[in-house]
Amino acid sequence: QVQVVESGGGLVQAGGSLKLSCAASGRTSSVYAMGWFRQAPGKGREFVGSIIWSENKTYYADSVRGRFTLSRDNAKNTMYLQMNSLEPEDTAVYYCAADDSGTYSFDYWGQGTQVTVSS
Repeated sequence: QVQVVESGGGLVQAGGSLKLSCAASGRTSSVYAMGWFRQAPGKGREFVGSIIWSENKTYYADSVRGRFTLSRDNAKNTMYLQMNSLEPEDTAVYYCAADDSGTYSFDYWGQGTQVTVSS
């Protein structure tokens, strides 16, 4: 079992920046990938980005590529999402998830953290 906890959400003006953190605990040695997803009001959950832990290889949704950056601290078992040039359309609850199967099934989810971008 892996547990993940997000932090760092908040309110920011358009054009501003925020950095989210996701701390993993439990069987962290089994983590293959971690990812960020988001869900805006009235919309479905959307993939934001992911990182293959051992390779430090990142993937991004087209909507955030060039503005958001994923990174990780192996020693702290923590993943980060640096969000720059934020837009009102980025307003959502952001969720962290972990996958230990190697199939991107992301079986472990955090409780989410709210990001609100005002225009």
